[in-house]
Amino acid sequence: MKKQLLALGLVTVFGLAGCANGSTDEPAPETNEEATTNEEEVQSDQGTNEGTTTGDSAEDTDHSSMNHSSSGDVPDDLQEADSPTFPVGSQAVIEASHMEGMNGAEATISGAFNTTVYTVTYTPTDGGEPVKNHKWVIHEEIKNAQDEPYEAGDEVTLTAKHMEGMEGATATIDSAQQTTVYMVDYTSTTSGEEVTNHKWVTEDELSAK
Repeated sequence: MKKQLLALGLVTVFGLAGCANGSTDEPAPETNEEATTNEEEVQSDQGTNEGTTTGDSAEDTDHSSMNHSSSGDVPDDLQEADSPTFPVGSQAVIEASHMEGMNGAEATISGAFNTTVYTVTYTPTDGGEPVKNHKWVIHEEIKNAQDEPYEAGDEVTLTAKHMEGMEGATATIDSAQQTTVYMVDYTSTTSGEEVTNHKWVTEDELSAK
């Protein structure tokens, strides 16, 4: 009887040992959880990369905050053009894309002036993104402007109010040209908005109707 009990005990011990050894071959539960976590992290990183853009978005001027219309007031020292190609009251076609709905619009000339016009780069005073190559600012819209035209690279302070945050901003001159500039009335080709006394369009941005 004792021999039978001893044999049964040995069988039980070996059986338990075999179960213990077999359990070590099964993967630990946390392994799957770690794999799931890693996969989620990879997907998250991919999502972040897909939302990232390269390049300087300020390269293309954003005119969403531009005042399309104006009161028509001009600086006191701005010289009216004696014999402009497009006299006040005449019509022309705009060939410029300063903003949506401008290119191809029929315009009525509301003012014509001889001056130096500039493209400028500046950071708005209201904390907006830098604006590059803004068209246009005229010589008379520069604070304490010198007699001679400015050159590319010169730093100036703007008094123009064409866009939010422009007045009082420090700007760098990108280009300059002596020409006739026009203030125009037109209807947007996209929105149908009536724009009055828009500042500014240069002579080479207009064509005969």
